[in-house]
Amino acid sequence: EPHQGSAAAPSAQEGGEDEEEEEEEGEKEKEREKLPPIPSASSAAAGGLERGAKSQFSTFSNFITTINQKKEGIGNRNSPTQLVIPNIKNVRDLPPICLDVRQKQRVSIDTLPQELKAPIPPEPSLPIRTKTVKDFQDDVEKAKSSGDWKAVHDFYSTTFDSFLEINAAFKKDTNSPFNTIEDSGINAKFVNVVYDALLNTPQDVQKSVLKGIINGLLQEWKGPRTKDDLRAYCILLQNPQFSNTSTYVIYAHLLRQIAALTEADHHFLVHWSKKISQKRFKQLVDRLLQFISLRLFPAKPEEFPPMVKCAWWIPSATKVLALFNAANSLISPSIISYTDFYNSTLDHIDLMEEYHNWQCYGNSHRFSFCQYPFIISIAAKKVIIQRDSEQQMISIARQSLVDKVSRRQKPDMNMLFLNVKVRRTHLVSDSLDELARKRADLKKKLKVTFVGEAGLDMGGLTKEWFLLLIRQIFHPDYGMFTYHKDSHCHWFSSFKCDNYSEFRLVGALMGLAVYNSITLDIRFPPCCYKKLLSPPIVPCDHNTLVGICDVTLDDLFQIMPELAHGLSELLSYEGNVEEDFYSTFQVFQEEFGVIKSYNLKPNGDKIPVTNQNRKEYVQLYVDFLLNKSIYKQFAAFYYGFHSVCASYALLLLRPEEVEILVCGSPELDMSALQRSTQYEGYQKNDLTIRYFWDVVLGFSLDLQKKLLHFATGSDRVPVGGMADLNFKISKSETSTNWLPVAHTCFNQLCLPPYKNKKELKQKLIIGISNAEGFGLE
Repeated sequence: EPHQGSAAAPSAQEGGEDEEEEEEEGEKEKEREKLPPIPSASSAAAGGLERGAKSQFSTFSNFITTINQKKEGIGNRNSPTQLVIPNIKNVRDLPPICLDVRQKQRVSIDTLPQELKAPIPPEPSLPIRTKTVKDFQDDVEKAKSSGDWKAVHDFYSTTFDSFLEINAAFKKDTNSPFNTIEDSGINAKFVNVVYDALLNTPQDVQKSVLKGIINGLLQEWKGPRTKDDLRAYCILLQNPQFSNTSTYVIYAHLLRQIAALTEADHHFLVHWSKKISQKRFKQLVDRLLQFISLRLFPAKPEEFPPMVKCAWWIPSATKVLALFNAANSLISPSIISYTDFYNSTLDHIDLMEEYHNWQCYGNSHRFSFCQYPFIISIAAKKVIIQRDSEQQMISIARQSLVDKVSRRQKPDMNMLFLNVKVRRTHLVSDSLDELARKRADLKKKLKVTFVGEAGLDMGGLTKEWFLLLIRQIFHPDYGMFTYHKDSHCHWFSSFKCDNYSEFRLVGALMGLAVYNSITLDIRFPPCCYKKLLSPPIVPCDHNTLVGICDVTLDDLFQIMPELAHGLSELLSYEGNVEEDFYSTFQVFQEEFGVIKSYNLKPNGDKIPVTNQNRKEYVQLYVDFLLNKSIYKQFAAFYYGFHSVCASYALLLLRPEEVEILVCGSPELDMSALQRSTQYEGYQKNDLTIRYFWDVVLGFSLDLQKKLLHFATGSDRVPVGGMADLNFKISKSETSTNWLPVAHTCFNQLCLPPYKNKKELKQKLIIGISNAEGFGLE
């Protein structure tokens, strides 16, 4: 009889296998030590995994949403997933777990044909084990004091001898199936105590655990895995012995088996992993990252099998890491930071080869780290995006050159650049005209000229153009963006207008900043970058909506906290909402002094907000404010950004990472700048330099930002940190009556040898507080 409480039909793991293993112990001893390859249920684990970006399936988060919607519709609280997959060959009907790569199509799980539902075979009965945490701790204490470890040795060797024994020892109730994603049924406290004690036991105890794990991994598969098998995998992953490289062969086979599980089984492991404590969750992630790093760059190459014989090690580990990343993303706030999944070792491999493999081989089984972008650091992603943009720039510049030569015209070096010529007095209109006129050249290297000024752009004028333009466009009097004081961020004005080209200009500016490695002082909320990646690749069909994403009350809190708090109060109000608030599904907005009303749904002005429909009202209200009311403005902004930054590399980025690429980091570390500063004419121990750093380190954050802006043209820190600024202080052989001078093109500060700290501080503050324009005497 079909049972809907499981996400995959478990296999019939026969209890008699243990006896067979014992009978063949002598024959298999060598085999266990060597651990031959275990047949994989999915070629993805062995040779690489399908690239998510071009997949025809929905993302994991949408999959979970679909399942949850189905759960609510059926109303069965004991069967959260409502999905049964009878055998491994149907795995391909489920979406891959790869959170950060967005797909172009979405397929609902409801499309699975009804005939795929199948009866579930009964699970094998577990041996009865009565040892408690207290019993185990007492045994360990006795062993430490007496030196007799027999009882502890027996416990470990029995417990880890098979998957059935692992469940018998650590399952909270051996008679309960625990077939839901809500509760793994694992006694986590007991698992932690047993593992914490393991590394302090004698070597023969530790070896018996590893032999038992080998025994469990060698058991023959007979169809899909049971929930008891999944519990065993979940427990074995937490074994601290796998931090030691001598256990990596066993660890690799464990990871391979987990990676080869069905997608439905993976969803159980993901949800169960959410319940692991933060400390142990971080240890699991670090262990996997270390495994990948040491396989890529082994300290002792002879310690591991040759790479050609174990090419599946890294894909398997990365797939398992993806499960933990999925679990981390399901919780708000997340268990650990998304940056904790970065593997900085990957900064030293050929990233462009990884990127091109991902681009060229698409849905083939060729593995690339780009399939799992959460593991690639923001610094590495910046390298990929910059090189990808450089290649596009070179390609477009070369085409311009070829066209010119083919028409027998004299080539002009200026044609290799995007040349923008603007007047300071008409900055926005000139910039808009230039970018609109040179739309085909947006991917060329940017060069800016201010009319009437003698400065040659070697980077500094470009920075200043961005800074002045952003400052003017985002001024409240300009009316394009509204500044919210409570959240200290800008949001799109909902005022209707005839021409949204200026919003397109702002988007293009952001794209140019990423392409030209300029950091902008823009204060958009995180929601903006989420919308900017919705979708990350511009759709071919121009009727497709862009910039629309799922928004929540949390997103509104980041922009309009006061209004979001009011809506939150409405949701938790215990009285009669309809009688006490007298609201309808209608919102009011002031536009140029006139109050206008908008229905949140058809005939919304006639539908009262009640206790029953208030959730729908709040969701529609948030969607109206962050999506619908500013759709045209944001769509123009979206197309402007993607007109410059159209690249598959955007598929690798999280919204938070786009923000860092555009804006840099606002967190200044002047001590780090001091450590990386270079000197010309000065030594780092000279009196003037010591005065300088004493003054700067004592500055307020505002003055530190002004100094950074004065010297580099931007008050933000690039992706690589202060070291990437290449900041230089040079000696200015001028009178100490002069103010400091900066060459923003080269991030260089020219400092006269001031006689004392007071004079240096005074001159420096005057200089950095009155710095704008480019002058020559």
